[in-house]
Amino acid sequence: MSQADVELLHPELVFFDLEANDAQELFDGLEDRLKPLGYLKDTWRVAIGEREKNYPTGLACPTAQIAIPHTDPVNLERPYIAIVKPKSPIKFQPMGGMGDEVEAKLVINLGIKRDGGQVEMLQKLMGIFMDEAKSADVLFQTTPEGMVAAFGKYLA
Repeated sequence: MSQADVELLHPELVFFDLEANDAQELFDGLEDRLKPLGYLKDTWRVAIGEREKNYPTGLACPTAQIAIPHTDPVNLERPYIAIVKPKSPIKFQPMGGMGDEVEAKLVINLGIKRDGGQVEMLQKLMGIFMDEAKSADVLFQTTPEGMVAAFGKYLA
């Protein structure tokens, strides 16, 4: 992963207070927060919802249930990585359509514009959530600054 991708992590993009009953409500909440900050184009909300429906991003890793929704770079004003630790888990369909619904305790919304960046980031994130110590470190964070620092050290 490039240093440029690590620089996409900012405390203003970490949310512990977002409540949602499902992925669509989560996307609405993210749009409400990210669009005024200049990260999203008007097409983002529909595009991410469609992509999630066609290519679900829920992952039941050994250490945590997570979701990594993303959309095509054409829907972004500028790149970002948003992290949501919702008050209660949000149901996502499993990646690849195999397995049970995922009760995501952490949602990492990738807004990467660099060619190949999404795949590279997905691989790095899998590395974190396949490792018990790294996963625990990330999941136990309680402040935006702590979350950015934890992800930053594992994604660098």
